Amino acid sequence: MSQSMASAANTDSASDRLQALGLALPELRDNPFYVHHRKVGSSIYISGQLPYKDGWLLGQGTVGGDVELETARELARHAVLNALAAAVQAVGDLDRVRVVQMLVFVASTPDFGQQSNVANAASELLIEVLGENGRHARTAIGVAGLPLNSPVEIQMICTAV
Repeated sequence: MSQSMASAANTDSASDRLQALGLALPELRDNPFYVHHRKVGSSIYISGQLPYKDGWLLGQGTVGGDVELETARELARHAVLNALAAAVQAVGDLDRVRVVQMLVFVASTPDFGQQSNVANAASELLIEVLGENGRHARTAIGVAGLPLNSPVEIQMICTAV
């Protein structure tokens, strides 16, 4: 476990751990065409989230081409923060979120082959913040392109605990 994971894990709540990492959940802007989440019973279906911060898409391009691996990993962390923000909209509290499944789309060159390494950054953040509730089933796939030429998009299924 990394030192940041260990220090964050020593705090009380998921919100405290998020703050200890120097992070905050973003405000999600409404979209006239879809909702950020749909709750059915205790299940929460999170729409695909791009790496937006303060209303700005943080990167564009193709991983393995004009986007470096470390940049893509950071973009995945931003996208998963947006997904967590959508989950909190659904249940009201970060401590009530359990991630069931995460699907990570990586716009990448055909020979890139490290989509799981990009996805690991998002998975690591979920575990740092949510602990065992952040462990999840996961798929990481390479795609030819994503909306707005984003390098990364993350979709999640969560449950309320």
